[in-house]
Amino acid sequence: MHPIRFLPALLFCFALAACQAAMYRALESVGIEKRDILVDRVGDARDSQTAAKEQFASALDRFRSVVQSEGTDLERVYDQVHADYEKSRDRAQAVHDRIDAVESVAEDLFREWEKELNQYSNASLRRDSVRLLHDTRTRYTSLIRRMRLAEDKMQPVLEVFEDSTLTLKHNLNAQAIRSLRTELSSIEKQTASLITEMNRSIDEANAFIDRMRSREAT
Repeated sequence: MHPIRFLPALLFCFALAACQAAMYRALESVGIEKRDILVDRVGDARDSQTAAKEQFASALDRFRSVVQSEGTDLERVYDQVHADYEKSRDRAQAVHDRIDAVESVAEDLFREWEKELNQYSNASLRRDSVRLLHDTRTRYTSLIRRMRLAEDKMQPVLEVFEDSTLTLKHNLNAQAIRSLRTELSSIEKQTASLITEMNRSIDEANAFIDRMRSREAT
């Protein structure tokens, strides 16, 4: 493939990097450092996971009520299930985007931090900074792994919701609803596992934020 074909993608990356750098400079000029941005973005990702958890729980309740009834108004049932699926899918995408934003600023923060270690003239202060960098990176690595694990558990549940929506779309009859009852136990277990993992991720995000803010206060 001719190198010129990569030019649009490269230009986009350069433009994105330039915008990111400009944003950092603007925020730093008013006293907002990358560390502060990371804390804010972790909070945003946590809030997004909370919203997704609530939406998936709501979608499960709807699915349960649908398959346990005979569904007299099948078109209305389909509309409700389809709407729940779309809301759940949108929440899942929001979680993905928020976690990406966390990773982006974290990479920039740690890259800058490592570079600035070489600027120390006081060996003791440099060692303190190295220890703090190691501790922060360790906690961050655990957090981002937990966030991605929770994110990954959304996809199987979304797939069941999508299959159910398609089944109702193409078979608007009571038999279609009865056929979905066989999926209820599976989706209940998957959703329960998802919510458990979401809660763990949310708790770890809160702990990370509290740790970062406690350092700012000392």
